[in-house]
Amino acid sequence: MPQTLGKQQSGLALPPSRPQIPKAPTGIQGLDEITGGGLPKGRPTLVCGSAGCGKTLLAMEFLVRGAIEFDEPGVFMAFEETAKDLTQNVASLGFDLDSLIAEKKMVLDFVYIERSEIEETGEYDLEGLFIRLGQSIDAIGAKRVVLDTIESLFAGLPNPLILRAELRRLFRWLKEKGVTAIITGERGENSLTRQGLEEYVSDCVIVLDHRVRDQASSRRLRVVKYRGSTHGTNEYPFLIDEDGISVLPVTSLGLQHDVTTDRIPSGIARLDTMLGGKGFFRGSSVLISGTAGTGKSSISAHFVDAACRRGERALYFAFEESPSQIMRNMRSIGIDLEPWVDQGLLRFQSTRPAFAGLEMQLTMIHKATVNFNPQVVIVDPLNGFIIGDNATEVKSMLTRLADFLKTKKISSMFTQLLSSGVTQGTDDMAVSSMIDTWLVLRDIEVGGERNRGLYIIKSRGMAHSNQVRECLLTDRGVELREVYVGAGGVLTGSARLAQEAQELASKLTRKQEIDRRQIELESKRRALDAQIAALRAEFEVREAEAMKIIAQEQAQAAQLLQERVEMGLSRSADL
Repeated sequence: MPQTLGKQQSGLALPPSRPQIPKAPTGIQGLDEITGGGLPKGRPTLVCGSAGCGKTLLAMEFLVRGAIEFDEPGVFMAFEETAKDLTQNVASLGFDLDSLIAEKKMVLDFVYIERSEIEETGEYDLEGLFIRLGQSIDAIGAKRVVLDTIESLFAGLPNPLILRAELRRLFRWLKEKGVTAIITGERGENSLTRQGLEEYVSDCVIVLDHRVRDQASSRRLRVVKYRGSTHGTNEYPFLIDEDGISVLPVTSLGLQHDVTTDRIPSGIARLDTMLGGKGFFRGSSVLISGTAGTGKSSISAHFVDAACRRGERALYFAFEESPSQIMRNMRSIGIDLEPWVDQGLLRFQSTRPAFAGLEMQLTMIHKATVNFNPQVVIVDPLNGFIIGDNATEVKSMLTRLADFLKTKKISSMFTQLLSSGVTQGTDDMAVSSMIDTWLVLRDIEVGGERNRGLYIIKSRGMAHSNQVRECLLTDRGVELREVYVGAGGVLTGSARLAQEAQELASKLTRKQEIDRRQIELESKRRALDAQIAALRAEFEVREAEAMKIIAQEQAQAAQLLQERVEMGLSRSADL
């Protein structure tokens, strides 16, 4: 039975839980994990960022998921977009605001403010806004409120003293109402917001960022402050797609994941033999490095096929070939992946690495993995992520990906294309240190032929072969064979076949010589036996003659003795 080894075995007592402030879960994937359970309940949260970074969408999803998943009605007060525009904009995400409004789970209110019409005539206050917002809250018993955006509310006020006073009053009023509020704000030049005050009166501040680097855009989220609670402080990539917002909740996972002693086959029997006869550890990471055309994707296909045959789900991230091309190519070596796709055990996700930035790619991989819940993940290949001088960022991304998969106990296999000038057994992406098993496919050029060789650089936690195997791509899949190692070096392909033929001929010659000597020896043995038989026959004849003479002599002696006795009796001689 496989054993699970983890932090429970360390004997360390966990610290007692400490009291936390009440929190309102957002229902947004990853955000609740970063904030330790959600936004501060009954307190205002500021979400700020530049145009197009997703402020309104995050606020709207906070309200919608609160109403649907946590039975907390909400009020969305917009100062820029009409209710009709908002309803149409979020319909593509599957949010039916009209139904929520009809069920009295949401109030969508548009407050029209025209800057040119704002005229300061005496003391300015927000009393009218408080009355309008208070009526909406009381009408449905709202627990959540969104104000989008606060700049539109105060844009026409030239007096900074009045503006600051009313800002404080607004945040204090929201706290007194006991609603969990999100206020969105535009990013300032030298401050988080244009007014530079909202971040100080808010209990929680979340900054969204939309940046472009090397022609690839990415969105990031950072929790700048959170009063009364611990929280993640790094920048976290997040994705906006047809399901809404999803945040990658980690930038560098810890090393507390559990491990198991369970082993899974690679799909290639000879490779499993090289790995101690049982294959890889479940939940481990495998790196296959090699130059172009050495069979990296073919070995990955074997791994996927073996997993699907066990009834496990496999997720294949392809960054160079389309799914149909991969399946067609694998049929040439006897591996048909299409039935597994039809059965729902195998899913391909194929995009170009340049489709999005590194963080966005990581977020998409994270989301696809969580949704499909596979037992095996293939990333083929890693090199496409390297653009310019971002090798360090690529390593950081892959480290996070490998750690994430390990925490899910997902067995992962990565392929890496080595350039022809790279020394065999070296890692030009510097990612091998995070890998549990490292296989290297190399070119072996002998006698004008290019053949493939496979060997294991490392495999943590298990005994493994240190020998090179010739890797053949046949119509029955990948086959590993012994290579010929002699005085002339390593021989593969035709050179190996010629050497094997020569050795077979030499072996046959030796066998023939042995047979000849055995026949000759047998002939001599038979001749000797014949001589022995002839001598024995001659001996028996001579023995018979001798025995006959002896018998005659004894008879004559007895006859003489008898005659003597009879003569003595006739002469009356003394006895």
